[in-house]
Amino acid sequence: MGSAKNTSSSSRKARIEELRRAERARDRRGRIITITLSAVVVAGLVVGGVVLFKKADDSDTAADGKSAPTFKTTADGEKVWDAKKLGRTHVTKDVSYAMTPPVGGDHDQVWMNCNGDVYKDELPERNAVHSLEHGAVWVTYNDKAKAADLKKLEAKVKQTPYSLMSPVKDQKDPVMLSAWGHQRTVTGASDPKVASFFSTYVQGKQTPEPGAACTGGKGQ
Repeated sequence: MGSAKNTSSSSRKARIEELRRAERARDRRGRIITITLSAVVVAGLVVGGVVLFKKADDSDTAADGKSAPTFKTTADGEKVWDAKKLGRTHVTKDVSYAMTPPVGGDHDQVWMNCNGDVYKDELPERNAVHSLEHGAVWVTYNDKAKAADLKKLEAKVKQTPYSLMSPVKDQKDPVMLSAWGHQRTVTGASDPKVASFFSTYVQGKQTPEPGAACTGGKGQ
């Protein structure tokens, strides 16, 4: 009888040990699977992050060409672009802006002087856009603008820091006002929207780089 008990006890111990070995094996397999899945998830997140970063970078670049974001028009006729979607990268080559005059986008690293500067010739667009980034208002006109209006607008610009004025022959309307992400047509120098545009956007809330210089840049 004693021998039978010993045999039974040994069998139980052997069975228990076998179960323990199986449990340890399952634990090892579980850890391996967990580590493998974690590695796959991390790799996926890294790749996904790179793709998202690339897409965001591409979006910023594309926003400055012909695929720039569309604008919304306010009830009183002002065109407004999402300023956050206008690129702000410094470039050394020409940019094909989606609007004339441009209201933002990639631009030259040197701004046009905009300390009440009045220019008689057309400006390099990518330098003028940099001035808008500094919070300037850009007054532009074409050959259809009246001489009397231009004289009054010149006087206003000359007495207003963070503003500049120049001809843009290809623009749609005789007189237009532009700031970073904002643009409107005015009927002339006496249009009340001129004063409103200046008071709102000269170093206004739309300015990406408030307080940046409007002197020491490029002059004509």
